[in-house]
Amino acid sequence: MPIPPDDYLIRLAQPQDQGAIAAFNQALALETEHRTLDAATVAAGVAQLLARPELGFYLVAEVAGRPVACLLVTSEWSDWRNGLFWWIQSVYIHPHHRRQGLFRRLYSHVETLARQRGDVCGLRLYVEQDNTPAQATYRTLGMAPTAYQIYETTFTDFPPPPAQ
Repeated sequence: MPIPPDDYLIRLAQPQDQGAIAAFNQALALETEHRTLDAATVAAGVAQLLARPELGFYLVAEVAGRPVACLLVTSEWSDWRNGLFWWIQSVYIHPHHRRQGLFRRLYSHVETLARQRGDVCGLRLYVEQDNTPAQATYRTLGMAPTAYQIYETTFTDFPPPPAQ
């Protein structure tokens, strides 16, 4: 049974959301990339971000006080535009709450926050090439694909072992 849109509360994540966000991130990795993430590393990564707002922020959508979705926003400075791009990352919506417009509401909330700041020049996100349903959703929100592809190098020796 669909939940009425007004029953979702969208808010900034708080430290008490760490467990739910970490679980969402693990589910996201398994679902989208078939990767099992180390629970302790993910929990520490979420805690680190929640403790250091300069790294970014999470939004949480909740129903009846229980988180059911989240997304992460980080920033990238654009010297070409003299402004920040906000990157939307780690989007996860619990399966029972999908296809109800919840991502649209989260996106709208991010866009409103970005426009209020005055130093954000745009929103970006990356999406897997085969995830055509997500791409269709992003297009309906006015987003368009770019000419860029993402390349990366991951350091296999990160994180370093704990100091003795």
